[in-house]
Amino acid sequence: MTVTRATTEKRPWFVKVSQLFPRQGEWTERDYFGLPETNRIVELTDGVLIMPPHPTDTHQTVALRLVLTLHGFVTAHNLGEVRFAPLPVNLWPGKVREPDVLFLSQAHADRRGERAWGPPDLVMEVVSPGTEGLDRETKPAEYAQAGIAEYWIVDPHGRSIEVWGLEGDAYVLVGKFGKGQTARSQLLSGFEVLVDSIFEG
Repeated sequence: MTVTRATTEKRPWFVKVSQLFPRQGEWTERDYFGLPETNRIVELTDGVLIMPPHPTDTHQTVALRLVLTLHGFVTAHNLGEVRFAPLPVNLWPGKVREPDVLFLSQAHADRRGERAWGPPDLVMEVVSPGTEGLDRETKPAEYAQAGIAEYWIVDPHGRSIEVWGLEGDAYVLVGKFGKGQTARSQLLSGFEVLVDSIFEG
C-alpha cells in the first residue's frame, strides 16, 4: 500500500509511528522506560535509541549454554543472581545496555530492580557479525567506566572465550581460551567453562 497525502487526509488517525517518539539524540531515560514491553534488545546511549540486529540461532545457543553453566555455579554456591538479555542495565544516567549474560553478587543486591538493574559484577557478550565492534571496543570502555569487575567476550566464529578483569579504570586480559581449553573466572573462584562445551554442535 502506498501512503499519499490524500490517503492521510482521508484517514486522520494515520500518523507515522516515528512522530510519536523523540528524535534520535533526544531520548531520555523517562522516554526509554516508557516504551512498550518487547522481547527485542533496545539500548539507550547519548540520547540515541539502539536496536541491535536480531540474534542468530548460533548466538542464542551459545548464550543459553553460558547462562546455564553460570547459573548452575552461582546457585550451587549461593553467590547472587544470573540473568540474560533482554534486561536493561543502567550503567549510569542516560546509558542503558542489555548484556547477553550478567551476574550480580549478593553484595550488590541493592542494584537489582524490577525494570532495570544497576551495574552487575560480571557480564558476558556473545559476538555477532553485526555487534563485534560494540562488543570489542565500545562496550568494554563503558563496562569499565561503570565499574563492572569482569567482562567475557565469547566469539562463536573464532571459537574462543576472552576473560577480562578490571584493573583501575580499564580491563586487562586475564586469558584467551580456545579449543581444548578451559576458561576460568578471576572474579568467581572455581568457576570455569570448557570452551568446547560452549561451541560444540
